[in-house]
Amino acid sequence: MDLPHRGAERINSFALVTYIPDPLASFLNHLREELEVAGPAPRAHVTLLPPRPIACPTCDAVRQLGGQLATLEPFELSLAEPTLFAATNVVYISIDSGLEHLERIHNVLNEATLCYNEPFPYHPHVTLAQGLSPSAAPRALELARIRWAQFKQSRRFLAESVVFVQNTLDNQWLDLAEIHLGANNRQPAPMLATRRSPK
Repeated sequence: MDLPHRGAERINSFALVTYIPDPLASFLNHLREELEVAGPAPRAHVTLLPPRPIACPTCDAVRQLGGQLATLEPFELSLAEPTLFAATNVVYISIDSGLEHLERIHNVLNEATLCYNEPFPYHPHVTLAQGLSPSAAPRALELARIRWAQFKQSRRFLAESVVFVQNTLDNQWLDLAEIHLGANNRQPAPMLATRRSPK
């Protein structure tokens, strides 16, 4: 039986993210709102499994993730500097420390019910702006670097849990289940659907 759901019409597109905690998250959320002009900015996050279809009930995918992640301990990530995906005009902050850890987890999870031939090499990051025109992207990058230099608090955070999310027809991502790292004796529990984005 699939996990319960409500609200917007869902599509077969799922991802796995870890949300960034405050105060870093609040700064990044506000920065993305400043850089992007279309729609509300999604909550700051790092993606572990990029969007993919699955061919099994959602609960089976969550069960697989729970078994694989329960033995992994929380790990620290730190953010580097804003940069640009020139081919897609996406402004993002790259990962400094913890990059290899993310890559190992991605390789472990991208199997069985969640296996997917991803169209791009896995490149974990924090998106600051997307959907920009070629002329707007360099200006957004310059502003992102200015704002990032003004942030004086820690750029490090501890990834203690991940969230399995699903997309909808109107491109709003919904939280399905939170899975705590290292929780060998805990089961992932369904969450009330809230709008997020792993993009």
